[in-house]
Amino acid sequence: MDKTFIVEMSARHLHVTKEDLETLFGKGHELTPKKDLSQPGQFACEERVDLVGPKKTIPGVSILGPCRPETQVEVSLTDARTLGVAAAIRESGDIEGTAGIILRGPAGEVTLEKGVIAAKRHIHLTPEDAERLGVVDKEIVGVKIQSERSAILEDVVCRVSPSYAAAMHIDTDEANAVCLPRDAVGTIVK
Repeated sequence: MDKTFIVEMSARHLHVTKEDLETLFGKGHELTPKKDLSQPGQFACEERVDLVGPKKTIPGVSILGPCRPETQVEVSLTDARTLGVAAAIRESGDIEGTAGIILRGPAGEVTLEKGVIAAKRHIHLTPEDAERLGVVDKEIVGVKIQSERSAILEDVVCRVSPSYAAAMHIDTDEANAVCLPRDAVGTIVK
C-alpha cells in the first residue's frame, strides 16, 4: 500500500474577509479565480496586495479564495523579518495574539490588528488517507522528504476532513531548506 503523499510549497499569501476585500478593491468587488489549488474549492486569485510592515513592504502578494471569516496573512519567517513583524507559528485560523500589518490595495488600505502567521507545517488528509497512513486528526508526526537535501521535518500536524485532498504544505523557507523538487512526496515518520 502506498504510504506517500504530495508535498507542496505554500508561498506567501493572504485570505481576506468580504469586507476587507471591498476596502482593498472597491465596493462590490469579487475575487477573480486565477488557478485552482490542490485543496478542493480553494483557488489563487488575480488580485494582489502589498504587505506594508514597519521595516519594508512586500508588493504583489497573492490572495487565496474564497473569502474567509477573518483576514489572515501567511508568510515565511524570512518574509516576517523583511517586513519587521513577528510572525507566530500557528495553524491556519489561529490568529489570536498575533502581529498585525497594513494591507494596501488599489482602492484602499486595511490595518490589521492581528493575523500575521507563519503557517505550522501540516498535512491535509481525507479520513481514508488518514487511515491509509495510520494517523488521526491533530496528531503530530515527522515527515521524511526525499530530495538532494533529504530531511525529516518534525512537528507536522495532521488535519483530517472529508473536504481535503492529501497534500502536505510547507513554506518557502522550509522548501528551500530541503531543495523541494516539483514532484516531491513525503512519508510519515513516527
